[in-house]
Amino acid sequence: QVQLVESGGGLVQAGGSLRLSCAASGRTFGYYIGWFRQVPGKEREFVARISRSGDSTYYADSVKGRFTISGDNAKNTVYLQMSSLKPEDTAVYYCAATRYTTSNAQLYNYWGQGTQVTVSS
Repeated sequence: QVQLVESGGGLVQAGGSLRLSCAASGRTFGYYIGWFRQVPGKEREFVARISRSGDSTYYADSVKGRFTISGDNAKNTVYLQMSSLKPEDTAVYYCAATRYTTSNAQLYNYWGQGTQVTVSS
């Protein structure tokens, strides 16, 4: 079992920055951590993922160059640094865990509760 808790969401103006945190606990060894986002009425969208060792990252085209995913193994925490935020980045952001190298939400076994990010124009 893996438990995930997100934090760091909030309201920010367009062009601003936020850092989301995903604190993991339980049997986390060997899991990739991914970030997804979802707006009402739409499917959950992949944002970024990172390997357990932190040496492999992958981003959706929509956030490449603006978002950075990183990990702190000592704290068992994964971060999503979001910069140059746009109103279209507004969503509930979730972190999730999988044993696969994938961006497919269906292959992620464990999910956090989500944190709201709102970007005003």
